[in-house]
Amino acid sequence: MKVDIDMGLLARDAALGKETPAILDLEELLATRLLVQGNSGSGKSHLLRRLLEQSAEWVQQCVIDPEGDFVTLSDRFGHVVVDATRTEQELTRIAGRIRQHRVSTVLNLEGLDTEQQMRAAAAFLGGLFDADRDHWYPMLVVVDEAQLFAPAAAGEVSDEARKVSLGAMTNLMCRGRKRGLAGVIATQRLAKLAKNVAAEASNFLMGRTFLDIDMARAADLLGMERRQAEMFRDLERGHFIALGPALSRRPLPIKIGVVETSARSSSPRLMPLPEAPVDAQDLIFTPSAQEIRMPVRRAAPPPPKPTNEILEEVVRARAEEPVEEPSLFPEFSQAERNEMLDNVMREIVDDPEAAYRSVAVLYQDFLVRCRIHRVPGAPLELTAFRRRLAVAKAGIDEDAAAGEAWQQALELSKSVTDDVQGVFLAVAQAAVTDKPCPGDATLARLYGTHSLSRARRLLAYFEERGLLVVRTDFSGRRIVAFPDLGLETAAGNPDAADDMMMAGHAAE
Repeated sequence: MKVDIDMGLLARDAALGKETPAILDLEELLATRLLVQGNSGSGKSHLLRRLLEQSAEWVQQCVIDPEGDFVTLSDRFGHVVVDATRTEQELTRIAGRIRQHRVSTVLNLEGLDTEQQMRAAAAFLGGLFDADRDHWYPMLVVVDEAQLFAPAAAGEVSDEARKVSLGAMTNLMCRGRKRGLAGVIATQRLAKLAKNVAAEASNFLMGRTFLDIDMARAADLLGMERRQAEMFRDLERGHFIALGPALSRRPLPIKIGVVETSARSSSPRLMPLPEAPVDAQDLIFTPSAQEIRMPVRRAAPPPPKPTNEILEEVVRARAEEPVEEPSLFPEFSQAERNEMLDNVMREIVDDPEAAYRSVAVLYQDFLVRCRIHRVPGAPLELTAFRRRLAVAKAGIDEDAAAGEAWQQALELSKSVTDDVQGVFLAVAQAAVTDKPCPGDATLARLYGTHSLSRARRLLAYFEERGLLVVRTDFSGRRIVAFPDLGLETAAGNPDAADDMMMAGHAAE
């Protein structure tokens, strides 16, 4: 059945005083889709309204309306307005019932932010697309401001929202024809519209545009030469160049006709300002009684998460929760266990030969001693053992260890590697307790070497990292200052003998 839609007049004949109607073949449009392009104020919405009004009695319609301009169709043509402030599941089900009962509708996205609009439109279009085969009746799907729902590049919205919205628009334009869906998309700029969506349209109505890239692309779509692209700058409001099997086989200028309904918003018009009253400042800065009673407008709540996402988050949270294994020794507290571990570590550090054994050997010795002393709980990991060994080598007493200065020193020690933490903490312990700086022999032992020069290089290494400052007094004794702690050691002889090694030789 051939149905001709009167879109207005041929612009060239209208200029000569002739009224030749511009005809659009509705049946051909349903099979070949339509793309409308024009800058803001070029008359895109007026064109879409003319198309919807003229075809309302012939085909079911659905309008994706981001600004709420087309809700006025309900008063004259009976379109059902669907408020998009619903869950995605509700919108999908409503869309399925719309196709089942063949009801024309307007999806009002007004009041939602861009990402919420994309998600709501994607859910609604998905419901139209996934309808049962028995309900694949012809439907005209008009998407205003299509660049919002099929952007050519990523914007400020999340990748997930862009992906689902672009997928829904691609399904509409690429696969919708077999399901009876005829996409009519309107955009302000072709450059902002995804090419795979725009390329599926076979009919074009190009309005006024000014940017070179948009004029060149419009000329390419219409099969015009590049030098003819300048004409798009000169088009008047409501004038478009038509091309396509449903419109014309050659580019044809047309003027869109009048409409019966109007948008809730309109172009701004100039009007004189009111005379300023004498008490203008009081009127502006003093709230009226009505404003005080007026409830605060809250932003639309974000759409609820799908059940699948909620379940995944719950499962992920449970998987990340540490599961504490029941202790085999419930009569021991954590404090008691720590005290037993400290005693075992002290036994190892007090052995003069332990300083020259590898960490792996000391770790095995530590595990054996823990079993001998019946230390409860799981054994320490090697990383935790290294840390406890470095702290134990410092040999700080309990009172000083509880102070804030020592806790800061422990934090500073984390910035150096495990093998030198014991040397750093030993010097820091001397600063915290106001003791002389350890000699080179003591530092060498703590590092596990007999080389005194290597011990001195360790201090230079710490100083290069900005952790401490080394200076010498007039008698040649060494003082180490810690700028972050605000403390320094007492003066110590760098050539002093190691007390622990001397004690070990005396015992022999």
